[in-house]
This record gives sequence, C-alpha cells and structure tokens, in this order.
Amino acid sequence: MPKNAPPQEEAPAPQNAGFSALGLDPKIVAALTTLGYEEPTPIQQETIPTLIAGKDLLGQAATGTGKTAAFALPILQRIVNEGRGGESPTAVVLVPTRELAMQVAEAVHRYGKALGIRVLPIYGGQPIGRQLYAIRAGVDVVVATPGRALDHIRRGSLQMGGVRIVVLDEADEMLDMGFAEDIEAVLKESPATRQTVLFSATMPPRIEAIAKRNQRDPVRIRIAKPVAKAGEAPKVRQQAYLLPRSSKMGALGRILDLESPAAAIIFCRTRTEVDELTETLSARGYKAEALHGGMTQDIRDKVMRRVRAGDSELLVATDVAARGLDIDRLTHVINYDLPAAPEAYVHRIGRVGRAGREGVAITLVEPREHHALRNIERLTKHTIQIAKVPTVADLRTKRLEVTLASLREALVADDNEHYRVVVDSLSDAYDPIQIAMAAVKLYHQAAIGDEEEQEEIAEASRPEAPPDRQSQSTPRASPGFSRFSKAAGADGGTTPPRKRGGPDLDMARIFIGAGREAGIRPQDLVGAIANEAKVAGNLIGAIQITDRFSIVEVPEQVAQQVIKALGNTTLRGKKVPVRRDKAN
Repeated sequence: MPKNAPPQEEAPAPQNAGFSALGLDPKIVAALTTLGYEEPTPIQQETIPTLIAGKDLLGQAATGTGKTAAFALPILQRIVNEGRGGESPTAVVLVPTRELAMQVAEAVHRYGKALGIRVLPIYGGQPIGRQLYAIRAGVDVVVATPGRALDHIRRGSLQMGGVRIVVLDEADEMLDMGFAEDIEAVLKESPATRQTVLFSATMPPRIEAIAKRNQRDPVRIRIAKPVAKAGEAPKVRQQAYLLPRSSKMGALGRILDLESPAAAIIFCRTRTEVDELTETLSARGYKAEALHGGMTQDIRDKVMRRVRAGDSELLVATDVAARGLDIDRLTHVINYDLPAAPEAYVHRIGRVGRAGREGVAITLVEPREHHALRNIERLTKHTIQIAKVPTVADLRTKRLEVTLASLREALVADDNEHYRVVVDSLSDAYDPIQIAMAAVKLYHQAAIGDEEEQEEIAEASRPEAPPDRQSQSTPRASPGFSRFSKAAGADGGTTPPRKRGGPDLDMARIFIGAGREAGIRPQDLVGAIANEAKVAGNLIGAIQITDRFSIVEVPEQVAQQVIKALGNTTLRGKKVPVRRDKAN
C-alpha cells in the first residue's frame, strides 16, 4: 500500500446537532433513540462523518469515550449505502480479548437490529464448529481476536476478498499482547482498497509504524480526557500507598474496609497471584471472584454474570482477562501490582469515573517501584496522592460513622414508638444520655463488631507465611478483613457478624470428597457453605484442598448443618460425599 502523506490537520469539532446531522440512515438514528442515545460524544461527532466519507482514520481516545459507536455506526451506514458483501463480510473488527469481542458484537447487533445486520464474534475458547457454521450462513460484520481471525482465514472459512473496512480497536493493547504479526497478516489478506480504521488509547511509535504501512492519508483524531473545571474535583480520585510487599495483604484489607467499594476490580500481574489473592479474600469473608486467561470461557462468563448481578463485590483479574470489561456497578480500581507499562495504568483506571460518576483508583506501590509511579504521573499529567495505610483508629472512626448513619435513619423512621416502654422503664433509674449511650453501644457491637475485634485488626498487617502450595492451605479469616459497613449474612442480607472461627470455638473438620482434580477452589467451598448451609463466611476456619478431597473447619455447633446442606447440593456440577473427617 502507498505510504502516508503528511497527516491532515485536526478540524474543529462540529456543533453537536444530534445523530441525524451526521449522515446516518433514519433507521439507525431511530435505533439509537430507542436505546437512549440522545447526543453524539465528541469522538462520534468527529469520526462518523469522516468514516462515512470512506477515509482512513487514526484515532486516539481513552476508554469510555464512545468509540465503539464511532466506528460501528459508519459500518452500518456503508452496508445501507452499498449493500452486503456476498461471501465476504463487509467489515472485520479486530479486538484484543474475547470479552471485548462480545461487547462490540453486541453493540453492533443492537445498533443494526432494524436493518437485519448479521454480526458474529469469533474468539478462542469457543467451539470452532459453531463459528464455521455461522460464517457459512452469511455474516456482515465479524468481530474477532487476531489469532482466531487468522485461523479462519487460513482455513478458508473467512473470505477477505470482499472486505471493505478493517477496524483495529485497542491497537496498543493488541500489540502489548503479542498480536503484531497476526494483525499484519490479517491486513495483508484484505484488499488494498479497503478502508482502515485504527483506534488506540496511546500512540507509541509502533502504532504510528502500523498506520504508516497500512493506511492511506489517514485523518487523525485525538479526543483528550475532559479537563475538570477550576475548583471541581476530578471524577477519579487517585491514591497510592507506599509499602513493602509483605505488608500488601494487610494493607489491602484495611483499605477495603475503609473504602467499602460497591464493586471493585483488583489487578494482579500473574494468574498465580490472581488465584492466591482471590482465595485469601474469599476465605476472609469477601465475595471475591478470579478472572484470568487460564480459565475456560464458560467459567469466565459465569464469573462476569455474578459480578454484574452484584453477587460478587471484588473481581481479581489480570490485565488481559479484564480487557474490554464494562461493569456499571464499578466504583473502585485497585492496582495490587503496578502494571508493566504506564499506558496500562490509564486503561485500568479508565473503567471508573465514566458518565459523570465518581470513581476511585488505588495503587499499592513497593519502594523500589517509586520511579514507575513517577512515570505514570508524567504520562497522565496528574499527581497521584500518597496516602497512609488506614490505622486501627481510622477504621474505628469509620465504624462509628456507619453506626451514626444507621441511627439517623432509625430516628427519622416512624416505627420507634413501641420501644418507648423500654426507655420509660429505665428513665427512673438512669439519665437519658446514659440510656442512649448504652443502646448505641449494644447496636454498634451487634451490627459492627466489638472493641476486641477492632484491636485484633492490627494482626492483619503482619507479614503472612506463604501458603502451602502442596496442600493449598488457606489461613483462617483475619479480623482485619471484616465487611463492617454491610456485614453480609449467608442470605445476602444484613445480619450482625459473628465471632470468626478460631481457638476460642470448638471446630469440627468436614471431609468433602472433591479436590483440585475436580476444580475445587477455596472460594467454591466458602460460597457453598455460606449459601447452602446458611453459615456466615467469617465462621469458616482453615481450608485444605488436596488432589482428591478437601477438609474444611467449621464451628462444631453447625457441623451437622453443613454436612446435610453440602450433601444435598452439588460442587462443580457433581454430587460429592460429605462427612466428618475421621481424624475428628
């Protein structure tokens, strides 16, 4: 292909006159209205007319700016104008992950439903036979990961001869994941006359090189992140905690307790770290789910359904697995590990603070990584506040604030009158202030936790011994990880937390006839006991998982209840034997 001429100057943004002014078919505009789209975003205003005109485009835009619609709507308009492409799809969209492939395909389907548009996501981990059948039946838009697209091209199932548009979405992420050669191969198989569209959150030299080799005189569009007005707080509060690696686990517990996120993504570098952190959080009473590339697509889909439905509050993930995820409930992004590149930090925190909502980005930084934090600040042109790890006093203050908020709600309620008899009976002997303080104390201890438990929080910040890799033994729940703001009971409602499993309780060992070979994880056992046996997760003690069986410690008084409940349910889809451990 011919090399680029000098890039065109950026044109001033057109006035926002609605989607009907961008050259879109009335049926497409009607679909957008039905979906609740009122006005195009800045990137849509600048991109849609350019792409409808058939020009190549090189766009730089952060996550959450509306770029999916920016390239999807012109693709639909081209199909309206020129008709379908016969054996070849009209457009091929390359994306870095299966999650993003599904997300983009769903968006194209919704926008083009009235036009009868046929869209197909293809990615690894999905039965290829189903993909082959769908392609043979005819498809207008293919949304694919680069490796699977190339696989179909080599099989001859994906005909590229009639492709008119190729879109590279999240191009920098695809290069980071090692897809450079696959992308070049797909582009080489497509017609030289095609329209090539490239979007990237960052614009490093290698992206410029791909554009130079594969685009013709592209229009350049750069949509900067909106700048906060003077005196206006940024939508994403960014904080960092400097601490040694051995203290990360304890610090994370305190931060989670203080922040009380509705939903959070916690990023780790490796699959192993994701699994280990998820196991520890689950064993300590959190509703945590793991997500990484080593999981089957079916399991990943189930995880995301639970997270989106609110059944889980923490998603522990690698960058690759979380790419393209969009969770409406998300309030926090936590970098348990710093990303390998500053650009990845931008991708991570871009998942919160969308659509005018406020979000929080928290990063745990080891002293040796301090320079990496400075690199991130230079890239983002934003100073990241260095904060102190919450102390026991901070957590106690937070707990009292929660109690205060609950009491205020109770005071404005109209159902308190039948408690007056208690107050009246005590008023003759005690001062009303003393009565009130005693009542607050009882409520606070029941709903939040007592002073003894608060003091034990300090133990959570001590370095922990590494888990036994052979037995996957998980440490008992630490009081440093207590969901005090909404102590979730087994039924998902709000119930007073009880004393956690420990030396002060008689513990029974339960034998479960399934282990690692059956895919059993600590979080599976904690979830099953909490949901089926109605036993709070903070009562569960040590969990040991071997290849063929598992041992779980529970308080003696609920042991038979747990055995009966687990015996009547399934673990990983199978009935398994459950009984007291013979060593008991």
